[in-house]
Amino acid sequence: MITFSVKLDTDTAAARLIEAVQAVPMGLVAHVNGQANCAKRGITVAADQILEVFRPDFAIRVWKAHKPAGIDIPLRIHLYETASGTQVAFRTAREVFAPYANPELDAIAGELDPLFAGILGTLEADKEP
Repeated sequence: MITFSVKLDTDTAAARLIEAVQAVPMGLVAHVNGQANCAKRGITVAADQILEVFRPDFAIRVWKAHKPAGIDIPLRIHLYETASGTQVAFRTAREVFAPYANPELDAIAGELDPLFAGILGTLEADKEP
């Protein structure tokens, strides 16, 4: 799993990643904003957001390669707040698809991982040392 801290608040980091998702281009399947959802119920929690990212052409290829692997898409970027700031966590496609031991999924992962590296790379300048 790739994890790192950034000097940005969670909302700013999420906005930057969403812009990068669109630029790649990939698709933002869902944006789950945990603290906003909890606030609607009067509950205060630390920032916690999940960006679900994928694209239909990749989904079709995953389904054709190994239908059960569909449970593992879309891929997710997790942003959350800790005492030391905003954390970013992501499992590469290679990690996600590894349990299936499927060469077609490995090839798809080989295409996806550089796209996601580019998306996450938009936070590079704001990484904590």
